[in-house]
Amino acid sequence: MSERKLKIRDLTLRDGQQSAFATRMKQEQIDRVLPFYKDANFYAMEVWGGAVPDSVMRFLGENPWTRLESIHKEVSEVSKLTALSRGRNLFGYAPYTDEIIEGFCRNAIESGLGIMRIFDALNDVDNVKSTIKYVKKYGGIADCAVCYTIDPKYPKLSFFDKLKGKKTPEDVFTDAYFVDKAKQMAALGADMITIKDMSGLIPPKRVYDLIKLIKSNVSIPVDFHTHCTPGYGLASVISAIAAGVDIVDTNIWNFAGGPAAPAIELVYIFCQKMGVQLDINMEAVHKISDELLNIRHELDAYDAVKQFPKPFNPLTDKLDPAIEAEFDRAVKAAVEVDEDTLVDACHKIEAYFNFPAPNELVQKAEIPGGMYTNMVAQLKSLKSEDLLEPAMKLIPAVRLAAGLPPLVTPTSQIVGAQAVNCAISLSKGKPMYATTSNQFVNLVKGEYGKTPVKIDPEFRLQIAGVREETPYDTSKYQMQPNPVLEDCGGVKLAENEKEQLLLELFPQVAKDYLTKVKRARWEASRPKEPEPQPLPEKPVIKIDTDGVYAPVDSVVQKYLVKVGDTVKRGQVVAILDALGMENHIPSEYNGVVKEFLAKEGEVVYGDNPFVVFE
Repeated sequence: MSERKLKIRDLTLRDGQQSAFATRMKQEQIDRVLPFYKDANFYAMEVWGGAVPDSVMRFLGENPWTRLESIHKEVSEVSKLTALSRGRNLFGYAPYTDEIIEGFCRNAIESGLGIMRIFDALNDVDNVKSTIKYVKKYGGIADCAVCYTIDPKYPKLSFFDKLKGKKTPEDVFTDAYFVDKAKQMAALGADMITIKDMSGLIPPKRVYDLIKLIKSNVSIPVDFHTHCTPGYGLASVISAIAAGVDIVDTNIWNFAGGPAAPAIELVYIFCQKMGVQLDINMEAVHKISDELLNIRHELDAYDAVKQFPKPFNPLTDKLDPAIEAEFDRAVKAAVEVDEDTLVDACHKIEAYFNFPAPNELVQKAEIPGGMYTNMVAQLKSLKSEDLLEPAMKLIPAVRLAAGLPPLVTPTSQIVGAQAVNCAISLSKGKPMYATTSNQFVNLVKGEYGKTPVKIDPEFRLQIAGVREETPYDTSKYQMQPNPVLEDCGGVKLAENEKEQLLLELFPQVAKDYLTKVKRARWEASRPKEPEPQPLPEKPVIKIDTDGVYAPVDSVVQKYLVKVGDTVKRGQVVAILDALGMENHIPSEYNGVVKEFLAKEGEVVYGDNPFVVFE
């Protein structure tokens, strides 16, 4: 192979810590690795967006804008800083007005953002138009992501089904589908295209073919993003490099593998063997990795894997001959597009370095790991684990009825939760869609955008009460209230545009955060009073009757029942917001609502009751 250059987007400080450590890195921990990042020379560093702005306010009491600005100040122009956003939904579910999207893009770029990765959960290109426009208007790079997904495995048709003329639906997510999305985004002004495989479901041969096809149809750089959960991650990245991809996304050693992206250190060895040049300072990368090991120990309470890779420095450690042979075998297989050999060799390499083994359940189910675990948790809370298999079998039917949405956040959670609802309804002899979540209704109604296949108008009428696709009406958008805080010196809750944007994008979390900031500032300006007592530990509330419990620390977004209502087991009683994800909380019991222990907008702690029955 002739030598060519490959660019690296480092995900460690955003997607890496979000995938493996619940986005709990503090500013102080970020600051410890930034001097080494300044020397590392990554093309780009993903540091913002996703769950970062929510998490730093909610759990760390820090300012998201400060996070972005401080990283930019330290790494200067060495690496482009990148963020992830959901098109016109930005970080939430409902679309925002152009005024808010423009203000967000302008402030993000002024604060140091270089690249905005823009995706839509339905791959609806209309949903990314406005963000592309405003990112480019203010001098940023528009990175448009095509979300990778696959067609469901439909149940085999019986002899009688065939007699009745039934046919298995044709595949929708073909190579032509993804190429067409890339071409549409390029036509809108995208500066680069990312194949975004956030579930890690793309096998090496498929990504090889897609990279070749997209690069032959668009003239802009192509990036590949994946995860290692089902076991394809490393092999698919190497296959993408063999196919001529321009940029790949990686993590640094101690934050890599498992639910995260592959390790840059392994990619570095492969590139050396493939004649591909990386302009990366691997000595600086190793210094970052050493400090990340310390930080990982500090984040132990949030570690989703708790399995550490063997210490390794590709600049100084000699490879075991048997493992070197696996690298060579993998390179040969990548060039020859021999998928089985490539995957096998990469698994042996990852096992040798003690990275997590592939999650075979996720691979066989062909659904995202987070969707699978959410379904298990939902059924466990209802003591109905025996319905997991029926719920899994219903996913293709539910997904097809809802327009075959890609299985990415949030549509994967919406479809998974609805499949569980359907399995519970059927087990009780009720109609399949006897219980529907608010998000499923909105998806079918058309509020999220255009689905890959059209929804049957009769099904839309049954679920959403309308026959015609009904887009979300942003003209009815109302700005969040911005009151004067009389007990904090008479200042406004949001005193500038950046704070106002936080309030619009994360209403309850930003309100709590900004109130605490203003109160602390006001109290610091007044004469000193006695030292405050330490904050109490997380309360443990006990009740003598049945009730509904929060699975994790959350904010009560909306109650779907009121005092005096009769609730049946499995009925969704409330919507809780945890890290920007809406969770529909069902009751484990039959009962009559006696009282609520938290008001809408208030925090309810994990494992504590918030609805009490008589």
